[in-house]
Amino acid sequence: MTEVLPQPECSLTSVCEPLERCCLDQLEEPGSKRPPNTGARLWGRVRSKLLRQKLDPQTVETKNWHTDVIEMNGIKVEFSMKFTSRDMSLKRTPSKKQTGVFGVKISVVTKRERSKVPYIVRQCVEEVEKRGIEEVGIYRISGVATDIQALKAVFDANNKDILLMLSDMDINAIAGTLKLYFRELPEPLLTDRLYPAFMEGIALSDPAAKENCMMHLLRSLPDPNLITFLFLLEHLKRVAEKEPINKMSLHNLATVFGPTLLRPSEVESKAHLTSAADIWSHDVMAQVQVLLYYLQHPPISFAELKRNTLYFSTDV
Repeated sequence: MTEVLPQPECSLTSVCEPLERCCLDQLEEPGSKRPPNTGARLWGRVRSKLLRQKLDPQTVETKNWHTDVIEMNGIKVEFSMKFTSRDMSLKRTPSKKQTGVFGVKISVVTKRERSKVPYIVRQCVEEVEKRGIEEVGIYRISGVATDIQALKAVFDANNKDILLMLSDMDINAIAGTLKLYFRELPEPLLTDRLYPAFMEGIALSDPAAKENCMMHLLRSLPDPNLITFLFLLEHLKRVAEKEPINKMSLHNLATVFGPTLLRPSEVESKAHLTSAADIWSHDVMAQVQVLLYYLQHPPISFAELKRNTLYFSTDV
C-alpha cells in the first residue's frame, strides 16, 4: 500500500516520480510470466489517476484519506491520499538539540562554525552553481526524498564524506536539501518579529517609501540572517540569469523560496487566518512579492546597509 500526501507547494507529478522509481523494479521481477511492461503501464495508470484527482475545497482541512485501488495482470496497487494544507506542511518544529544544523538557530550554527554563512548553505549553493545552474526546473523539481534525508543526516553529523557525497548526489536532491534547511529553521530567515513590517512595506504604493522601508527592514535583521539572505539572494539572481536554459525566472524562484524565507509566526497565523484558502490568498502572494522585490533590486551590500542609518517609519 502506498500513501501519498500531496502538498500545495509541490506538484503531483513530483510525488509520482519517486514512487515510480522505488516501486517499478519490484513490479517487473525477472522471470515473471506477466506481460512485458506491466509495471510501467500500471504506474502510468496510477500517475494518471493521481494527476486527475481533484480534492473538494471544503474537505481540504479534514484528516480523511481518499483510498483507491488499481489492478493489472495480477498486480494490485492500493494507495491513500489526503491534502495537507500549507500551514501544516510548512509548520516549523524547533529542534531540542543544539548539535547539527537542521532545526538549530542560524546564529548558533554560524557561531559554532565561526562562519558568516552556514556551511550547508555555502556547499549546496556551490554545488548547484557548479553543475545544476542550467538544470531545467532547478529548485522547482523535487529531489528524491531518501536522498535529501541522507544528505540531511550527513550535514547534521558533520561527516567528513560530505563533499564526496555532494559530488555524487543528484542535483535536485542537493537543491531540495537547501530548501529543507531553510524550511526547518526554528523561525524563518527573515524572522517572526519583522514579518508584519515586511507585509506592510511591500504594500506601500510610493516607490521611495517602499525602498526606505525594505532596506530598513534588512538592516533590522540579525547579522547571520542578513548575511545569509544576501548570499542566497545573489545566488538566486545567478540562477535566474540562466532562465533561457533552466526556465527559472526571478518570479519562479521567488515563488519557491518566498514562503520558506518569510512566514508568519504560529501566533500571527492563528490570529488573522482561519482556513487554508486564506493562508494562500492573504499571505503567500505577499511573501513571494517581498522576495521578488529584493531579487529585482540592484546588488545590496551588507557594508553599505550597515553604514546607512537613515530613520524610517512605516507610517510614511
